[in-house]
Amino acid sequence: MNSIGGYFELELNNYGTLYHNEAVALNSGRNALEYILLANNHYKKIFIPYYTCDVILQPIRRLRLNFAYYELEQDLTPRIKNLGKNEVLLYINYFGILYKKIENLLKIYQNVIIDNSQAFFAKPFKNIPTFYSPRKFFGLPDGGFAYVHRNINVKLERDKSIDRFRHLLERIENGPEQGFNFFKTNEKNFDNLPLRKMSVITEKLMLNINYKQVLQIRNENFLYLHKYLEKSNELTPIIENEKINGPMVYPFLKSGNGELKKKLIENKIYVATYWPNVLKSVSKNKLEYYLAKNIIPFPVDQRYTKKDMEKILRFL
Repeated sequence: MNSIGGYFELELNNYGTLYHNEAVALNSGRNALEYILLANNHYKKIFIPYYTCDVILQPIRRLRLNFAYYELEQDLTPRIKNLGKNEVLLYINYFGILYKKIENLLKIYQNVIIDNSQAFFAKPFKNIPTFYSPRKFFGLPDGGFAYVHRNINVKLERDKSIDRFRHLLERIENGPEQGFNFFKTNEKNFDNLPLRKMSVITEKLMLNINYKQVLQIRNENFLYLHKYLEKSNELTPIIENEKINGPMVYPFLKSGNGELKKKLIENKIYVATYWPNVLKSVSKNKLEYYLAKNIIPFPVDQRYTKKDMEKILRFL
């Protein structure tokens, strides 16, 4: 029974959608992958790219599933020929811009799991297991979505998020620098997070998001940067073969970008490395090493305007 009266809660809008209303709402992206693997327990081996964050291995190892790595071609497609009947390929929608690549991929491989952690706005292909990590796109404490054509026969507890807000609140109150250590602690806590349903508070926060507006801003910022960077960006052939729709970042690839990245961070333009573990796990002559060292993922999200994009460009 709902309470009436008493003190107020946070004032949140309700736009009536989680965007992925047909998906199973869970408590993290990697747990969404675990849910998919549990729902497809006939898979005996999974192929994952060298070019990925190593946390992807956590659910795979928990389920004691055999795995192997594959390399990427220059156009970011898998360098792998055939899959066995009980083998599956995990493919990442890098930077949220590879919809057509995935469309073509599904014509080649029968068993595929799509990692849309970097592509929140990419709708899933029919009957293709797909997972999402919404906190990479929004100010959320946790959350994940899984699309499966059969649910697992286990009743999941609902998660609680109340202890995962410190970094979000610190950023508002004191800025990103003050909240960064709390952010890292929160990220580390996901390593041991049990598979559960999305918390009530994360769900409420997601209902509060104006997805149409977010999508528009991300597209506009991405295209604005691309207008100025297309001639020097080594990923331009890939970008221009795709329809941009809600990207996570603008990926700028150019040899020698390591120094530029340092300069940006020194000037409080915080750009990530995708991914530090790749620089340790592959040899320097591999494409994956080159990507990890030289891609600068410029923020294009809903927090920023054309003026912010101009500020970024001034450092190039």
